[in-house]
Amino acid sequence: MDILSLFVIVPVLTILTLVFTKGLKQARLVSMIGSIIQLGMAINLLFAYFKERAVNDSLMLFTKDVVWFKQFNIHYNIGVDGISVALLLLTSIVVLAGVFISWKMKELPKEFFISLLVLSTGVYGFFISMDLFTMFVFYEIAVIPMYLLIGIWGTGPKEYSAMKLTLMLMGASAVLLVGILGIYFNSNADGGALTFNILEIAKVHIPFEAQKLFFPLTFIGFAVLGALFPFHTWSPDGHASAPTAVSMLHAGVLMKLGGYGVFRVAMFLLPQGAMDWSWFFIILSATGVIYGAFGAIKQTDLKYINAYSSVSHLGMVLFALLMLNKTAWNGAILQSLSHGFMTALFFALIGMIYGRTHTRDITKLGGLLKVIPFISAIYVIAGLASLGLPGFSGFVAEMNIFVGAFQHEETFYRVATIISVSAIVVTAVYILRVVGIMLMGTVKNNDYLNLPKATWYEKIGVLLLLIPIVGMGVAPLWLSDMILESLQPFIQGVL
Repeated sequence: MDILSLFVIVPVLTILTLVFTKGLKQARLVSMIGSIIQLGMAINLLFAYFKERAVNDSLMLFTKDVVWFKQFNIHYNIGVDGISVALLLLTSIVVLAGVFISWKMKELPKEFFISLLVLSTGVYGFFISMDLFTMFVFYEIAVIPMYLLIGIWGTGPKEYSAMKLTLMLMGASAVLLVGILGIYFNSNADGGALTFNILEIAKVHIPFEAQKLFFPLTFIGFAVLGALFPFHTWSPDGHASAPTAVSMLHAGVLMKLGGYGVFRVAMFLLPQGAMDWSWFFIILSATGVIYGAFGAIKQTDLKYINAYSSVSHLGMVLFALLMLNKTAWNGAILQSLSHGFMTALFFALIGMIYGRTHTRDITKLGGLLKVIPFISAIYVIAGLASLGLPGFSGFVAEMNIFVGAFQHEETFYRVATIISVSAIVVTAVYILRVVGIMLMGTVKNNDYLNLPKATWYEKIGVLLLLIPIVGMGVAPLWLSDMILESLQPFIQGVL
């Protein structure tokens, strides 16, 4: 069995085992064991990657190619580079943390964990796919469970939020499919058979007119999942209604498919289209960065604050990718990883606070640092990481993005960069505002004086996410070097 296919097989086997479980205890035990195995696989893959990369300079490692549907030349074609490995590790950590945070899930626990693992299966498959059709299939597998997870286990207007999310993402999928088919039918421009193979298509010179037509479709199809302005509106509502672990996977992992797809497909296969359209999408992404930051300031619901913050931070990922240089691209990948850990941690903490106080309205909270010190202290640390404090992952990512973006000498690029940089100030405002209102001062409600402390499983879930945030900030070079090494052939292909 190849090392990558296990990332699809193990979650599926865990799901099949869950089918035969009874009750919460069995369901969470099986989910925990399956998730721990997946994390172990991701760590093993990381070390295996370093070992193999030392002797193998191929663009993708651990490749496997099996014909799936011969008539249309569709293959089960998988492989990874340093970027894929990092995102697989992110996914495995967030999934395991989500299982621990959902330890007391009482309503249909078996079905909940099955849906959660179906989502993770799609994400794993997406990150290892090197065939456009296979990648699209896994993309759909990852998106569809969100409707059930929000519609059944969510809160508030959950049916509305689930339907809005599903319709927006399915609409984006339809646009994406047109873009992928456009690439496919132009994949033999230099002669040969039509193919969905990403590496084979990259060797073909797709006509400029086709690139100009299909780049925006492919970009938008992926970028909607990355909260591209103005197609971001599904995200805050989806976050607000989703249960805690689903919000963690939604923002921490699922939304990363957008930026990764833009990088791996739209930019790499349609480079001339990217250059032709970049100015337009830079305007949209820069608008999203600043809009998301100001949107977060106006909110009083903790989940909406974090959701709009995600729109801003993920806007930076798209913004950096559109800058089309190695430094900014490195920042984009680092930002995807940093935001994945940070936003999952935020949603975990918000779920813990809501579970104790039964409110997410910061105006009704106050003085929580005295009552639940562990949760409050971690929230402060997550906030400092989010606003880009040196020593945390956010600083490393944002420095690469803005340095890379400012390398362009044209006035347009530099103005867009300055606008995006200003979001850091706004981020500091809403983070410090929340910390001041919710955690500092006197306890506003006497019922909160005896709130239960963080449990052992909540602490494990939180620490799983906190350690990478600090690790990336303190020792970023090994990760940055791994990403830069993987970026080199891609950036040469684009430029």
